[in-house]
Amino acid sequence: MQVSILGAGSNAFGVAAFLANQGHAVKLWSPSGKRTELLGKGSPLKATGFFECELPVGVAASAQEAVEGADAVILNMPGNGHKAALDAAAPFLKDGQPVIISSHSSFGALYLSKLLAARGVRLPIIVWGTTLLTGRQKALDHVHIATVRQKIDVAAVPHSALDDAHALCTQLFGDRFVKRDGMMAIALSNLNPQNHLGIALLNLTRMEKGEEWSQPGHVTPAVGRLIEALDQERIAIAESFGLKVRTVFEHFSLSFHVPMGSVSEMNQAMYERDGGGNGPATIESRYILEDVPFGLLPTALLGRLVGKPALLHESGIEIFSASYGRDLKADNDLLPALGLEAMSLAELEKLCRNGYSA
Repeated sequence: MQVSILGAGSNAFGVAAFLANQGHAVKLWSPSGKRTELLGKGSPLKATGFFECELPVGVAASAQEAVEGADAVILNMPGNGHKAALDAAAPFLKDGQPVIISSHSSFGALYLSKLLAARGVRLPIIVWGTTLLTGRQKALDHVHIATVRQKIDVAAVPHSALDDAHALCTQLFGDRFVKRDGMMAIALSNLNPQNHLGIALLNLTRMEKGEEWSQPGHVTPAVGRLIEALDQERIAIAESFGLKVRTVFEHFSLSFHVPMGSVSEMNQAMYERDGGGNGPATIESRYILEDVPFGLLPTALLGRLVGKPALLHESGIEIFSASYGRDLKADNDLLPALGLEAMSLAELEKLCRNGYSA
């Protein structure tokens, strides 16, 4: 298949390498053009770590070039880039052309649905609860893959497209996708923001001082208990919607291939096995700058809507905002474009099921 990826960070590079290694034709689009400079000059994309390959990938000069002719389009960049990328790509998407959002955050699928409805375009929007893999970009033509996840939650907007969405994802990435009951379940299935809140908050000075520190090694029992308490808030909100979502224990076990235990025990097992990778060495990190406005804030909003306030999530937002000396909530540019706060629960649930009408 011809697959275009909107994004050119470490995760987008990893997904591109994975797809190319499976024989698909891949094209990357970097909004700035800087991160695909070497690839555009003919340098092959090199992947090391969990799997290894060195293969050519294409480069698109514009969102239009990326979208046109693609059998599938994947949005794979930090949440703070989603709105701009969707604004750039939406005018060129065609009826029936599937779009995968990896991973889905802050109701971005509804924003895309709204843009497409204004054009009279209908297509399946496929949303994942997390990313395919984790890794670090070593160079502008090299990504090191730490792990490829065994299971990924998937849903579709409209929900009627779920079976076809699951089949497409399986064709591209293998038998690792678990169907979930609608986009609302996916909105409450991305565990990374809550996990990063616990990790970053209790290791913030290490990040700020630029220390080299093992991330799983520093998920001590105290950090693990905070993450587990954050998870209970998320699960309570999901249950209020009648939804079953994966627990943080299942997430760590399935994502990082360790035996089930407490959050700290599983992270220590990762550390003892292979070190598990280092935590951020700067406070200019997506763990905060992306995950607070685009991950924690939507969860907090849903908690208020269903009468289950996520007080730890809300406190984390305020503590980080105070630490950074600015209102991180204001960085979210998707929620204001949707006006979810003014909707009834019935309206929101219907939108998450069907999207906007074309």
